[in-house]
Order: sequence, then C-alpha cells, then structure tokens
Amino acid sequence: MKPLVGAMQAWSCFVISIFAIVILGTLGLLFNKNHPELVGGEEDPEDGEKVAATILIAVIIYAGFLVFCGLQGLLHVRESRRGAIAL
Repeated sequence: MKPLVGAMQAWSCFVISIFAIVILGTLGLLFNKNHPELVGGEEDPEDGEKVAATILIAVIIYAGFLVFCGLQGLLHVRESRRGAIAL
C-alpha cells in the first residue's frame, strides 16, 4: 500500500492532532463543568454543556486525523525500510 501524503505532512499532522486533542479536550472539560472564566461573563455562552458537546465533535475529528496521519507515517517508515527511493 502506498502512502497518500508525504512523510513530513503525515508526521506534522500527527503532532498537531495530538496538541489539538489535548487543548480542545481541556477546553471541553472546562466548558462541561461551567467554569466561571469561560461562562461567567455577559457575552459568554450560557450553556457550557452544549459548547462542550461541540468541542467533543472536534476532538473526535482530530482523533480521526491522528489515526489517519499516524498510519500514513508508518507506511513511510515501512517503505523506507524496504529501500525504496524517495522522490
């Protein structure tokens, strides 16, 4: 099986996805608990649980990116072990 994206793009996407999952997961937990810093102001959202559900969808999408890009990176590693010439 051949990789669909380059090695640098695959590993960059992998690392960015990890950071996005950690940051968005933290924000989602804070919104879910209705943290006063995030839902305490007049212009802030009033229902933190709905915001947390939306953030959870973003975390699931980034988890999909993490799996896809990780597999693409592993395909590059496997290809380089076989002695393939990278163009």
